[in-house]
Amino acid sequence: ESKQATEDAQYIEKLAAVGIPVVYVDFREHPFTNTEPSMRLIGKLFGQEKRAEEFIAYRAAQIARVTEVIAEKDPKRPTVFVERAGGYSDDCCMSFGNDNFGKFVEMAGGRNIAADLIPGTFGALNPEQIIASDPDQVIVTGGNWEAYVPGGKWVGVGPGADEAAALKKLKGLTERPALTGIKAVENGRIHAIWHQFYNSPYQFVAIQQMAKWLQPDLFGDLDAEATFKELHEKFLPVEYRPGHWVSLSDEQ
Repeated sequence: ESKQATEDAQYIEKLAAVGIPVVYVDFREHPFTNTEPSMRLIGKLFGQEKRAEEFIAYRAAQIARVTEVIAEKDPKRPTVFVERAGGYSDDCCMSFGNDNFGKFVEMAGGRNIAADLIPGTFGALNPEQIIASDPDQVIVTGGNWEAYVPGGKWVGVGPGADEAAALKKLKGLTERPALTGIKAVENGRIHAIWHQFYNSPYQFVAIQQMAKWLQPDLFGDLDAEATFKELHEKFLPVEYRPGHWVSLSDEQ
C-alpha cells in the first residue's frame, strides 16, 4: 500500500531529482519472504551489516524453537480465528489469509480458519463463516488506538498496557453475534496480542506466545516474555515494558 501510494505520487522521481534515494522494506505483506532481505538492506544503509546478521540469526533461532517442535511432534491442530484489530470499528470481521498472522497460526501449531477463505494476506470473514467454522480458539490483535478511536472497543494491549482494562474489553468482544456460542468462547480460549507484531521484524515473539496458547502441552516451558525482554536487551534502544498480550484462559 505504501509503495503504491509512493509511486502514484511520483515521490521516487521527485526525491531522485534532489539526490535522495528511496528503498522499500517489508515486514507486513510477506514477512517470511521479506524480513531477512529487509534487515540486510537496513543494515547496509546504516553501516551495520554485522549487527543485521546477528539479528537475522537470532530471529531464525527463536522461530525454530517453535517450528522444530511442531515438525517433530506433529500435534493435532486447533482451529483458530484471528481477528485483525477487533473492536477498532463496528465492522466484523477483518482477518488474515495465508501470510502474516495467518501464517503465525500455522507455524505455532494451529489451523487458520481463513486460510481457504481469504486469497491474499488481508481480508474479511462474515459472521456466518465464523459461526459455521466454530473455531477452537480466537486471537484478536489489539493496540492503544485512543488517538484514532477514542473510547473504542479495541483491546489496548501493547507496551505498558493496563492488562485488566484489556481483559475487560476482550471479554466484551465475545458478546458480539459473530462469536456467540462458538467453542472458543464456551471454553474461554480467547486471547489478544499486540497488533504491531504484524509489521515488525520480531514476529517470532508473537509466534512463541501463540504456540503457548495453541499447544500448551508442548510449550509450557517456553517464555515468550523472556524472549521479548532479551530482544530489547540485545537489539532495541528502549527498555522493555510488559502488556503485549492477555488471555481469558488466564482467568479460569
